[in-house]
Amino acid sequence: MKKVKQVRLSGLGGQGIVLAGLLLGQAGVMEGSHISGSNSYGAQARGSECKAEIVFSDGPIDFPHVITADFLVAMSQGAYDRYCEDIRMESGLIVYDQGLVSPKVDLKVRQLGVPATEMSVKKLKNKQMANIILLGFFAETTKMVSTGSLRKAVVLHGGRGFQSLNLKALQIGKDLGRRSNG
Repeated sequence: MKKVKQVRLSGLGGQGIVLAGLLLGQAGVMEGSHISGSNSYGAQARGSECKAEIVFSDGPIDFPHVITADFLVAMSQGAYDRYCEDIRMESGLIVYDQGLVSPKVDLKVRQLGVPATEMSVKKLKNKQMANIILLGFFAETTKMVSTGSLRKAVVLHGGRGFQSLNLKALQIGKDLGRRSNG
């Protein structure tokens, strides 16, 4: 029987959700997974709802869209509120930007807050790296993909002007993830 894992990244346009989805999917391909990805955003590119969905499988994918997410990454309160109950309860995981999201306490799912935007501003002087910090944290805590594959994906797809900053952000996320696992 095929092993399938479904990931939904969500937030607002301009937060780098689509890029994070592309990088996560690319890392999965590099590691030999079958991958399907899709994304959507509101009529306005910046500030409207945005999501990227990635389906990981060890065999051919029958349906290319997320049905019930195993993992949710939320970068805005609206995205969290919209998708937090559309996740595999008991075994699922929600990762959220703790400076931007106030989680529900009564959900029967594991939730991990990450100070992604705060660390992005404090350590990198650029709040636009929060998506990559969350991606590094997600990879380190879930082991869905290795941070080595994510590094390669950043080099392949990250804009040349931001490559160094993205790699630093990925490392910050990985370090935060390591601390949360320890």
